[in-house]
Amino acid sequence: MYVPKHFREEDLVELHAFMSGNPFALAISNQEGVPVASHIPVILQAEPGPYGQLLGHFALGNSQWKTFDGSQEVLIIFQGPHAYISPSWYSEPEISVPTWNYAVVHAYGVPRLVEDPDDLMTLLGDQVHVFEGTDRLAWFLQPENEAMRKKARGVVGFTMSITRLQGKYKLNQNRSLTDQEQVIDQLETQDDVSKGVAALMRKRIAQ
Repeated sequence: MYVPKHFREEDLVELHAFMSGNPFALAISNQEGVPVASHIPVILQAEPGPYGQLLGHFALGNSQWKTFDGSQEVLIIFQGPHAYISPSWYSEPEISVPTWNYAVVHAYGVPRLVEDPDDLMTLLGDQVHVFEGTDRLAWFLQPENEAMRKKARGVVGFTMSITRLQGKYKLNQNRSLTDQEQVIDQLETQDDVSKGVAALMRKRIAQ
């Protein structure tokens, strides 16, 4: 990923928080010489390893899981909010051009399949716990429930120790503070995704 210095994010705590906050990820690998990709829910565990590990699963019918057997490096992308930025929002629109603001994290590693049925149930239970939260109406996976174990045979789990992380927060850091604030003001009048970009920009300015 092309990451100019202005937009580089290397703080591990920030990267982990971003990944946990945007868990519906894009997994990319190579299958018989062809790039393949799947949109899947992935959870982050801060340990083990210097960058933590990812846990996820594929539907059994999605053959991409066969590339997650420890034989190749794969890329998992976590995408945050993004928005078009008009030159008219800057102090000098006549010498400016349109751009796109966004935040994204790329995680690299060599994933391995979870083949033991009990370990798979634990992985699925961990995912459910993260996504359901602690609400009193939260649904819990019962690992000894035979019906649940039968359904689990329809998915393939994986773990991936992260060997490399790239974070890119392209949020007008190369513009003046005045321009950044004017962009924030415009984004806050738009849809929720654009407001998400505005929130990220405001957080960066406050740091």
